[in-house]
Amino acid sequence: MKKYLLSAGFLVIGVFLGWLLFAGSNSNETANEHNHTADANEIWTCSMHPQIRKNEPGACPICGMDLIPLDENSSDNPFVLEMSEEAVKISQIQTTLVGGSNSQNSELELSGKIEVNETNSASLVTHIPGRIEKLYVSYTGEKVNKGQKIASIYSPTLITAQKELLEAQKIKDSQPQLFEAAKNKLKYWKITKSQIQEILSQEEVIETFNIYAAYSGVVNERKVSVGDYKQEGNVLFEIQNLNSLWVVFDVYEKDISTVNVGDIISFSTTSNPGKNYESRIVFIDPVLNGQTRTAKVRAEISNTASNLKPEMFVRGKLIGNEVKSSEIVVPKSAVMWTGTRSVVYVQLENTEIPSFEYREVVLGVSIGNNYEIKSGLSVGEYVVTQGAFVIDASAQLNNQASMMNQFSSPDKGNASDDIPDYVSSTSKEFKKQLELVLNSYYAIKESLVNSDIKQASIASNKLLSNLQKTDMALIKGAAHIYWMKKMNELTAQAKSIENNEEIAEQRKAFTQLSSTMIVVTKAFGIGGKSYEMYCPMANNKKGGFWLSNENNIRNPYYGDKMLGCGEIKNELKFN
Repeated sequence: MKKYLLSAGFLVIGVFLGWLLFAGSNSNETANEHNHTADANEIWTCSMHPQIRKNEPGACPICGMDLIPLDENSSDNPFVLEMSEEAVKISQIQTTLVGGSNSQNSELELSGKIEVNETNSASLVTHIPGRIEKLYVSYTGEKVNKGQKIASIYSPTLITAQKELLEAQKIKDSQPQLFEAAKNKLKYWKITKSQIQEILSQEEVIETFNIYAAYSGVVNERKVSVGDYKQEGNVLFEIQNLNSLWVVFDVYEKDISTVNVGDIISFSTTSNPGKNYESRIVFIDPVLNGQTRTAKVRAEISNTASNLKPEMFVRGKLIGNEVKSSEIVVPKSAVMWTGTRSVVYVQLENTEIPSFEYREVVLGVSIGNNYEIKSGLSVGEYVVTQGAFVIDASAQLNNQASMMNQFSSPDKGNASDDIPDYVSSTSKEFKKQLELVLNSYYAIKESLVNSDIKQASIASNKLLSNLQKTDMALIKGAAHIYWMKKMNELTAQAKSIENNEEIAEQRKAFTQLSSTMIVVTKAFGIGGKSYEMYCPMANNKKGGFWLSNENNIRNPYYGDKMLGCGEIKNELKFN
């Protein structure tokens, strides 16, 4: 039932887009479109499979949807789509002038948590060896102030030392050095001058001594009980001063270049979302987490009011220093992404009717709500920032270059040119090893088809094991270097699936794993026969590819929800 509803939905969208393309092209057309008569030269196509072209109406042989008339665009360039003025207005297409060297404030939303300030940790120890007679601090979480009495101790060693002091006092006039040595011995045990004077004036031995806190803080670990015998220097309590805390955020690898020490970060806690705090970045972790692909950044915050507590989750916004970019900058809404391609549409100037050119671009860093563009655009052009998806869908209906229809660009060349050909130079032994990796990939795919999180993790572990078993000594030169790069990518992507406990995150990582696996399959010629498949709905409707060893569609991105969604894009055959 879902499949038919989906097909009906696509049909409605296709008819609407077809109408957009026809709008204004012939104001004298007959109003009754339902009685459309097939022209001998008219071409009919499918809104979902534009590669289908027939000379008469009918049903699509792939999905069964009704074919619609194809508007033969007047432009001979498959990268340029022409639309009527009325269609542009209905589609609410908006453009923005492309500029370079823009100054932007890099705003980055981050998540993190409150942690203790490690520089404010301390241990409360006994400087006197002996038996603990009484504790004045007894439980974890109790607040301790500097100078506060925390325990009393009975020390036979200290009693002996006091007796020596009293004896030395009797002969201090004749042997003052011995008297001073006896006093210093007590001082080394942190016995105060007033306590020493009390011993001398009363000429009595003090049996128990109090131990005082040398630091203020909250007890986070208790290491003593009444009756314990402690040696000199043994820890009684571990404490943490919470007047100053760390706020630690995770920054993804792609955003690290926009973060600097000294940047201001504003954040709030989930317990008090209406209260905003502000601090500055004081430290950026020099080591990246290999699994999450994030780096820790740290700010310090005063907590004298005790409103913040360690382990609280926080949401922050980093307002970095003004970034001056020598690259071209466009709003993020202008960029569409599918697989390994980033796509924008540019409105051409000096044309009789509105014309939009398909462009593949290379993205730079993210700057606030904008992207830097490394290549593909020029300053002074107008890029589409609203309505790009309508243009792309219309181009697809015309079988022109779009996110789903990849053409050979005159200034870029065929996309397959980016994949090196090591098929003939790769040994059979190494191909067999790679086929084990590919079979593990198929197992991951089947696990995601069945929405089995645990099995996907197990299959990913098997893929990692097979990767480690590959003998890179079997390939030389450029092929060797290329495989090392792809092996690292496959390892990171498989680990991401293995370590995730949510099916949505596993499927997200699977899109990247599939892209790399497809490239490896084509570059080294492995797998005998396989099928390159595509689902336009995957990856938040950005599209996603995958490989299958069978030609029936079993969608790993949706499983039972949309098991048959997708199409075969390419059939791969290798000896």
